Amino acid sequence: MNWFLIVVIGLPVLIIGGIVLSFFSVWLRAWLAGAYVGIVTLVAMRLRQVPYGLVVDARITAKKAGIDISIDDIEAHFLAGGNVVPTIQALIAAQKAGIELSWNRACAIDLATKGSGKSVVEAVRTSVDPKVIDCPNPESGRTTIDGVAKDGIQVRVRARVTVRTNLDRFVGGAKEETIIARVGEGIVTTIGSAESYKVVFESPDSISKTVLARGLDVGTAFEILSIDIADVDVGENVGAKLQEAQAEANKSIAQAQAEIRRAAAVAVEQEMKARVQEMQAEVVRAQAEVPKALAEAFRSGRLGVMDYYKMENVKADTEMRSAIAKPEGHK
Repeated sequence: MNWFLIVVIGLPVLIIGGIVLSFFSVWLRAWLAGAYVGIVTLVAMRLRQVPYGLVVDARITAKKAGIDISIDDIEAHFLAGGNVVPTIQALIAAQKAGIELSWNRACAIDLATKGSGKSVVEAVRTSVDPKVIDCPNPESGRTTIDGVAKDGIQVRVRARVTVRTNLDRFVGGAKEETIIARVGEGIVTTIGSAESYKVVFESPDSISKTVLARGLDVGTAFEILSIDIADVDVGENVGAKLQEAQAEANKSIAQAQAEIRRAAAVAVEQEMKARVQEMQAEVVRAQAEVPKALAEAFRSGRLGVMDYYKMENVKADTEMRSAIAKPEGHK
C-alpha cells in the first residue's frame, strides 16, 4: 500500500519536476536578462513545436540592445518561416547605424530574401556599406557590354555600379539582375547615339552621366550611387562587315539574274534551231514536189523532152558558173 501511494504521488511530482527543470534554465536566463518569459508560455511554445530556447535567446539579444520585441511577435515570425536570429541582428545593425527599421519591415525583408541566398542582415549592411556590382556579371559568361557607334565601330565597355539598399523598396523591388540589365541597356544606347567611337573614348564619363540621368534605380530595391567606367576597348568594324555582307548578297543576286538571262538565251537558241530544222524540212518537202510536177507536165503534154533537156543544160551551166565563181580552196 505504501509503494502504491509513493508511485501515485511521486509520478506526477517527477513529471512536474522534469518539466520545471527542462524549462527552468531558459526561464531563469530570460528573467536575469530582464526579458521575462513565463513558464506557461515556454510550455505552450514546446507544444507548438517552437524552439523556445532560440526564441528566448533572440528576445534577450534584442532586449540587451535596447529593442523591446514581444515573445509572441518573435514566435509568430518563426512560425511564418522566418529566420529569427538574423532578423534581430538586422534590427540591431540598423539601430547602430541610425537607420529606421521596424520589426514588421525587417520580418518582411527576411521572408522576401528567403531562398535567394541572401539575408536581411546583408540588406541592412548594404544600406550602411554600399556594394559594387560588376556590369556585366562575370557569371553570365560575358566580360564586356558591346555597343556600335554611328560610324559602325564596335565599342566594348566594362562598368562598375555602386549601389545601396533601399529598405523601403526592398520588398517587391527588383534586385541586382534588373540593375545590371538596365545599366547595360543604357550603355548600349549611349554608345549607339555617339557619332563616332572616338567621342566615347574622349569622354567615357558621358556614359555614366547619361545612364544616371535616366533614373535606372526606379522600382528597384537599390539606390544607384555611381556608375564608373572601368574599361573601354575598340571592337570590330561592324559597319564594314555589314557592307561586305551586303556586297556579297548583291553579287549573289547579280549572278542569279545573269544565270536567268543565260538560261533564257539558251532556250531562245534551241527554239531557233528547232525552227531552222522545221524550215529545212519544208524545203525538202517542196523539193520533193518538183519531180512530181515534171512527171505531171510530161503526162499532160505541157513539157516536151527537148524542153526538159534544155532545162537540165541550163541547170548544169549554172552550177558550172557557180563553181568557177568560188574562190580557190573554198568548197
